[in-house]
Amino acid sequence: MKKKLSHINGIGKATMVDVSDKETTTRSAEAYAEVKVSEEIFKAIKTNTVKKGDVLSIAKFAGIQAAKKTSEVIPLCHNIFISKIDVELRLNSKNKTVEIKSFAKTTAQTGIEMEALTAVSVAALTVYDMCKAIDKSMVIGEVKLLSKAGGKSGKYRL
Repeated sequence: MKKKLSHINGIGKATMVDVSDKETTTRSAEAYAEVKVSEEIFKAIKTNTVKKGDVLSIAKFAGIQAAKKTSEVIPLCHNIFISKIDVELRLNSKNKTVEIKSFAKTTAQTGIEMEALTAVSVAALTVYDMCKAIDKSMVIGEVKLLSKAGGKSGKYRL
């Protein structure tokens, strides 16, 4: 059985989904991203000596701010009230990565996965922006949805 794409109308054109008849439920999502950095960048972040400032704190707030703007940058996303958004950044010394996780929550007629994914993506881009003067070879990767709950499709966990 083929699944129908919800953002495609009857004549194959992109459209915003009408969620007005959907039930309002509590929904949440967690997302992850990582930034692979050089030894030099890793040390600079760890010792808070990056010239642009405190990389982990600024990236955290960039991610939070981005989640709140998701519907402005993803064309078919609904503008929803976010009741909770948190972004955590952690240094992984074994892999020389900055690991980023987000948690987002809402009570709405549509999901909050895109806000969680936007948060980690922009936090990762912020890490890159703040450290690029040291070394531009950073790699942003592993952007993924870890879990979601609520709504018609129920729970998902990677």
